[in-house]
Amino acid sequence: MQVRAAVLEEFGQPLAVQEIELAEPKAGEVLVRLEACGVCHTDLYTASGADPSGYAPCVLGHEGAGVVEAVGPDVTLVAPGDHVVTLFAPECGKCVHCLSPRTNRCTAIRDQQGLGYLPDGTARFSRDGEDVRHFMGTSTFAEATVMPEIALAKVSPEAPLAGCAPFACGLSTGIGAALYTAQVAPGSTCVVFGCGLVGLGAVIGARLAGAERIVAIDLSEERLAEARRHGATDTRVAADDTVEWIRSETGGFGADYTFEATGNVAVMQQAVEAAREAWGLATMIGVAGKGETLDVVPRLLITGRRVTGSSFGGVKGRSQVPGLVDRWLAGEIDVDALVTGRVALDAVNDAFAALERQEGIRTVIEF
Repeated sequence: MQVRAAVLEEFGQPLAVQEIELAEPKAGEVLVRLEACGVCHTDLYTASGADPSGYAPCVLGHEGAGVVEAVGPDVTLVAPGDHVVTLFAPECGKCVHCLSPRTNRCTAIRDQQGLGYLPDGTARFSRDGEDVRHFMGTSTFAEATVMPEIALAKVSPEAPLAGCAPFACGLSTGIGAALYTAQVAPGSTCVVFGCGLVGLGAVIGARLAGAERIVAIDLSEERLAEARRHGATDTRVAADDTVEWIRSETGGFGADYTFEATGNVAVMQQAVEAAREAWGLATMIGVAGKGETLDVVPRLLITGRRVTGSSFGGVKGRSQVPGLVDRWLAGEIDVDALVTGRVALDAVNDAFAALERQEGIRTVIEF
C-alpha cells in the first residue's frame, strides 16, 4: 500500500513528507493505522545527526497510537480493530529480562531494531524498490506502519488516541521512573530536575506514589506552573545554589529521591548531590550527549547515596502501559494539559522547531 510518511533523507536537513510503499505484515507482525504520534526530542536528536547510531533514509517517529488494521500469520496478542500504543521498548514475555521483575529491557528483537529492520532483518518500507529503514522498531511518522506484535500495547478503546500517544514514550518514561524504577515510598520527599514531558511525568508518578513533598526545578516559570498543576508542592527556578537550597529544605540531608530529566550532565551531578545522605536515590532519566560523563565524588556514594538509570521508566510496555492509560481515564493523570499542540504530518518540521525552542509540552501529529 502507499502511505504518506516523514522521511529522514539527510542528517541536519528537514524531513521530507512523501508517499512511500508499505508492505504487508509477515509472521508475528501487525499493520497499524496511525491516528496520532507525539514529536519527541529523540526524533529530533536523530534527525540532527548527533545520534552516533542514526541512519538514513528512514521513517522517524516512535510515540504513536493507532488501530490495528491487519495482522500477519501467528499473531495472537492483538486483532484488527484493537486500539494500540506503539512500543520502542518491546515485551516478548519470554527472554531472561522479561522474566525478571528487575528490568524492562527485553532482548528479543534488539539487534535488528538497532539496525533499522524488523526482526527478520528486512524492511517493510520502500521507495522505488529501495529499502527505507524503520526507526526504533516503530516509524510512526507515517499514516501506517508495520511492527512486531510484541511491540504493541493494547489499550482501552475509550481513551482518545491523541492522548494515548505520549504514553508511548515521554509520559510513561517519567511516570515509570517514579513508580517502577525508584519505587517512591509514600510520605517521601522528591525533587525533579527538568519539567518537560518526562519531568512532568516524574512529578505525576511521585504524586501517584504518595510522596508528601514534590519539588520541581526548571529554568522556565511557565513549566514550573505546569509542574504545580500536575502535583508539585514546591517549585524553584534553577540556580547555582539549587543543591544547597534543597539541603536547607531537608534538614541538611537532601531529598529521598531525585530525578534528572534534562540530559545535562551538570544537572545530573546536582541530582546526585541533592540526594539524601544515607538512603537517597538519584535516578537518571535524561539522555546525555555522546562522550559526556557524569562526575560523582565517591564520598557521596559511600555515605549511602545511590545512582541509577531508567530506560522507558522501567515500564514493561505490554503489561503496564494499559494500566497507566486506565489511570488517565480514571482522572488521575491530566493528559489533556500535556498535549499542548496538534498538527498535521506536513507540519512535522515546524513541530521540530517548536521543540528546539522548548515551546509547550508535547506536540502531537494527528493523521
